[in-house]
Amino acid sequence: MPKIQQLEPHVADLIAAGEVVERPASVVKELMENAIDAGAAKVTVEIQNGGMSLIRVTDDGCGIAPEDAPTAFLRHATSKIRTEYDLEAIGTLGFRGEALAAVAAVSRVELLTRPADAPLGTALSLEGGVPAGQEEAGCPAGTTLVVRDLFFNTPARLKFMKKDAAEGAAVFAAVQRLALSHPEVSVKFLRDGKQELLTPGDGTLRSAVYSVLGRDLALGLLPVEGSGEGMSISGFASLPVCCRGTRGYQHFFVNGRYVKSRTMTAALEEAYANQRMVGKFPACVLHLTARLSGVDVNVHPAKTEVKFGSDRQVFSTVCYAVKAALEADRSRPAAVLPASAPSRPAARDAVTPGQIPIGADRPGALSLHDITAPRVRPEGRGVAPPGVRTPLSPAGRTVPQGRVPGPEVPQIRTVPPEARVEPPEPLPAGEEPGSVRRETGSVSEPEPAMPSAPVPEEIARPEPVPAPPPEPWRLAGEVLNTYLIVEQGDTVLLIDKHAAHERMHFDRLKAEGYTPMVQALLAPVVLNLPAEEGAALLQNLPLLHRFGFEAEDFGGGSLIVRGAPDYVDPGDIEDALSRLAGRLLTAGTADPAAARDALLHTMACKAAIKGGRHSERPELLRVAGAVMSGAVRFCPHGRPVAIELTRAQLEKQFKRA
Repeated sequence: MPKIQQLEPHVADLIAAGEVVERPASVVKELMENAIDAGAAKVTVEIQNGGMSLIRVTDDGCGIAPEDAPTAFLRHATSKIRTEYDLEAIGTLGFRGEALAAVAAVSRVELLTRPADAPLGTALSLEGGVPAGQEEAGCPAGTTLVVRDLFFNTPARLKFMKKDAAEGAAVFAAVQRLALSHPEVSVKFLRDGKQELLTPGDGTLRSAVYSVLGRDLALGLLPVEGSGEGMSISGFASLPVCCRGTRGYQHFFVNGRYVKSRTMTAALEEAYANQRMVGKFPACVLHLTARLSGVDVNVHPAKTEVKFGSDRQVFSTVCYAVKAALEADRSRPAAVLPASAPSRPAARDAVTPGQIPIGADRPGALSLHDITAPRVRPEGRGVAPPGVRTPLSPAGRTVPQGRVPGPEVPQIRTVPPEARVEPPEPLPAGEEPGSVRRETGSVSEPEPAMPSAPVPEEIARPEPVPAPPPEPWRLAGEVLNTYLIVEQGDTVLLIDKHAAHERMHFDRLKAEGYTPMVQALLAPVVLNLPAEEGAALLQNLPLLHRFGFEAEDFGGGSLIVRGAPDYVDPGDIEDALSRLAGRLLTAGTADPAAARDALLHTMACKAAIKGGRHSERPELLRVAGAVMSGAVRFCPHGRPVAIELTRAQLEKQFKRA
């Protein structure tokens, strides 16, 4: 008796079905793809018990002719390709002709379909892949396919299914991905009779993102657009402060197909280098459009893996488009205060901003000068123009417009002899020098000058100093020797001086092209890396020299390293070069400055001013200026350097709104 035998068709069908149909989510994915290929504008998905007992997918597509209905459930029966040349440029989501046959082989299926030009539809039922009957039926145009009792005839697969809640969540995720891949299709999802998703189907990706991912995440996304070398990319990527703890919010689509691509993932995260926190991952919804002949989708039965004709080109397109969107953004995260603060008798309680939410609104902001402003008028502030009520501070000096005066005390009209004399300030036209203001209703009128103490001549007549141009922002002060308070119109910013100063040093080191010092090794290190990594390093030996590695070919795919940069310990050489080889294999190139970012981070951190320590005002002004100009937005570790407070937020806390 021969040992090698051909399997029976029924057994072969069950094996093939196991490759395509792994769980209820696989069934929903295949049926929704067929609906989209059929030109549907609306697709409704309904499941019960996680999809194990019932899956119903309804669409308004082209439908199936009566004579084609039985053929559709045969293996490798499809209307999407005809010859082997069609595999070179696949433009549809399905093409193998295995989905319906695989689903029918492990379930009980009911098909109800009608083409738009036919007066009657077709009803067909199958059990375990065997047709049970076909008849005419009245039904709307389109196709409805019902799958019941999934894996009823394959107990080996059934016992590995998870709980209904987990399977239902996987189905929901599959529906969400299909909704994001084709925003022109209105998708409705019902689980156990409850609607959980409805997209408008207006063809706008932003609308689909808002419906699928929710308001919080949608508000934290930036639009991304880019094109070049026969490729284009569009979609959205998250703000650096809105990165998540996993890669589960990264959605990549190639020619309308959801894919899992290491190349696109690496390109996305490379664009966020030095802007996201360690352990956080950016979220995105990115659509890459490429030539059909440049993408091979016939790689995996699930069709979620693809091969590109040029990985390097894909990497560059994604990376530079996302990086351009991040560099164009100049928004700052907004501080979040409690919705309602408990009332306290003391009015001097500190206001502590809360954490930064994902997608926090960034409206115009509030003024904190009522709280933080010093009681003495800053230099360069003029007297309020006539017709504006200007309250007096306890020292007899006018408080700049918009400030809240301190506790009521008797107003002092004269300057005592021991008081510090300030340089004269510009006065409104028509007002005599030496006069002070007297409040009468809402109008301030000049009053005869009061006698004052004699002033030394060198102080009374200072040399004229040209007034600097007015700044759009003002450094109000520093609190806790760590945070700067900057006022800009109706916005108050809290700036982390150490994080901002660290970024300033980091950018300077990168701009100057810091070159590491190469130190010779007493004992050369021989590296036996995997074949692909070793070949990548051997092809880029000049690049290794730029990194500070003195390496050469040792034969047999091995490298010998005789010198290393001063920031790499000899024991870490193999790990550092292995990571560099991974970057070369993924991106096709590597930026020397990016490869030394860890070193630059350490150097910048040590050189930056420290939080909790006193700093001089000129130093604080330089830091604030870099942040307010937009040159500094995130520290090298991805933390934000500034957050905003709005007037509405503070007024709500003080019950003034």
